[in-house]
Amino acid sequence: MPGGLPLGDPAPADGVLPGTAAVGAGERDFGVYLHVPFCRVRCGYCDFNTYTATELRGVSQSDYAGHAVREVAFAAEALERSGVPTREVSTVFFGGGTPTLLPPDDLGAMLAAVRGAWGIADGAEVTTEANPDSVDADDLRRLADAGFTRVSFGMQSAVPSVLATLERTHDPERVPLVVRWAREAGLQVSLDLIYGTPGESLDDWSRSLDAALACEPDHVSAYALIVEPGTKLARQIRSGAVQEPDDDLEADMYELADARLAAAGYGWYEVSNWATDDAHRSRHNLAYWLGHDWWGVGPGAHSHVGGVRWWNVKHPAAYAQRVLAGESPAAGRETLDPETRRVERVLLLTRIREGVTVDELEAPGRRAVAGLIADGLVDAKAALAGSVVLTLRGRLLADAVVRRLLAEE
Repeated sequence: MPGGLPLGDPAPADGVLPGTAAVGAGERDFGVYLHVPFCRVRCGYCDFNTYTATELRGVSQSDYAGHAVREVAFAAEALERSGVPTREVSTVFFGGGTPTLLPPDDLGAMLAAVRGAWGIADGAEVTTEANPDSVDADDLRRLADAGFTRVSFGMQSAVPSVLATLERTHDPERVPLVVRWAREAGLQVSLDLIYGTPGESLDDWSRSLDAALACEPDHVSAYALIVEPGTKLARQIRSGAVQEPDDDLEADMYELADARLAAAGYGWYEVSNWATDDAHRSRHNLAYWLGHDWWGVGPGAHSHVGGVRWWNVKHPAAYAQRVLAGESPAAGRETLDPETRRVERVLLLTRIREGVTVDELEAPGRRAVAGLIADGLVDAKAALAGSVVLTLRGRLLADAVVRRLLAEE
């Protein structure tokens, strides 16, 4: 089962935000995240807030779209009562779980609710995640007709033994097929990969990169496997049934991915993300890294508006009870103080290609830049121009770089 929610202050039932949330809202983009918490099976490495059919006691998957539509309406009213100006939605992202376990009409109804509540800006990015075995050509056409512009397929690997360790159920040979169907429907395509799976070799990873690039996606995400406490994989490693991921091998895999993707014309724009050009970057994820506003719809979804962060109750049954009663589904929230917001901004901006400006650092952080350049972690030319931008080595050690930028003397 997924882990617990963070601690925080009580969230009011009416969802009204502090007055500070409205300050500067007109200068920030507004996005909507819709969490669909359903999966056919629970992968052993996953600790996301997802549920299989046997874990859905007290609620029906077929009713879920209606519950999400109710939260969208509640959100629009809550923001208006909070004095936050209405903004058209710049990005919409359906994540999970596996959103495409719901019929396209259900996803379309949820998107229509967003459009009705706020409007969707011209040229907005509208993405859904999908497993390769959860959609067919007709599904993808119907999603495009409903207003989706982009699909992110959970490919993870092209090697059957690696997929088996991850407990992924799709046939890797289906990936090129669903990519072609998505293209024919007029959708942009992203492929998500995972490296560092126990037992995965560098050759295995190379095969997966080759297979992904052969599909010619617009965007590639490549994430190192994280062994989350409480997952089946963590228990298998603790018992000795499965070997622990090797940090050095994962570094080699990252360097191979960056080299292979760069050679194929993909540029990195965030530590774990590459795109064919700026137009194909994930604008929704960039909004997170840039500190813009978003409302998260669904069980366990997190939201952020103007320095106020909150998170919904986790189980779909508890979530349904709240939204059907016309109450906020938020389990708790926090209002970030200026120092916390500054620290988070440095942490997040350091991860993207444009970096964080030197002026945004405190004096100890500014003094640390020279040492980071000397250690080959930060690009010297960019630093002279006023920005801290990670080198390839710096991307491998991004957390250590951030610690040095935020260190207090």
